[in-house]
Amino acid sequence: MRVAVLGAGTMGNGIAQVFAQNGHTVALRDLEPAILERARGTIEKSLAKLVEKGRLQAADKDATLGRIAAVTDLNAINAADLVIEAVVESFDAKVAALREADRRVGPEAILASNTSSISITRLAAATGRPAQVIGMHFMNPVPLMELVEVIRGQATSDATTARVMELTRALGKTPVEVNDYPGFVSNRVLMPMINEAIFCVYEGVASAQAIDQVMKLGMNHPMGPLTLADFIGLDVCLAILDVLHAGLGDPKYRACPLLKRMVAAGWLGRKSGRGFYAYGAGASRT
Repeated sequence: MRVAVLGAGTMGNGIAQVFAQNGHTVALRDLEPAILERARGTIEKSLAKLVEKGRLQAADKDATLGRIAAVTDLNAINAADLVIEAVVESFDAKVAALREADRRVGPEAILASNTSSISITRLAAATGRPAQVIGMHFMNPVPLMELVEVIRGQATSDATTARVMELTRALGKTPVEVNDYPGFVSNRVLMPMINEAIFCVYEGVASAQAIDQVMKLGMNHPMGPLTLADFIGLDVCLAILDVLHAGLGDPKYRACPLLKRMVAAGWLGRKSGRGFYAYGAGASRT
């Protein structure tokens, strides 16, 4: 299968890697050559770790890299059978990406969104093929996480859903089909927990470290909610909470003022070097 991935950030490069590892040719497209160069370096490091751990042969690493074309030219996506957009979590940005793909690919091609919260129905309605638009919400880090939330929009066909479920299983992932409601399942459950943890910091209930320790040791979570928020990106958490609040109209989804303030300050978590913890060489997690 010929796959195009739009957006070479953290999610995009992980999605490209997984498809290429499973024998698909991938056009990984972004606007900036520097972003594509960084993405290719990230994929190479990820594959090298798999080789070190004995989970991948060195020859397979080279073959995987050979299946990925990192491009700025949109013409490279024209022959794709499947397009997955993994651009910023913004309705306008995602609609623009999907409309461009809709104009370029063949009539049988499937358009998928990696959105973590935005309505698949609304995205699909902006294209000329709503029956062939679906959500494929991969988890981060994509090469390691098993789950893919497969989201049906109002018009998504049975055939499109069945094809995507089959394809996801062939990638070694576990697809879970859900319907199109704000936040789907994963973030409708996860984000209120993260938001409540932020409220605990905001109200002085405990420090970030203490909250994370309680959830790790008491609830057996692999990482605390505030560490996870930093990993996801505080701006992404805020965007998802805003979608939940607007879409469901329930005040329990109102984003904590501390989260809004941190995002306004550019404290976005790991990707900016500072969130609830500090990151980078020599940084202490305080």
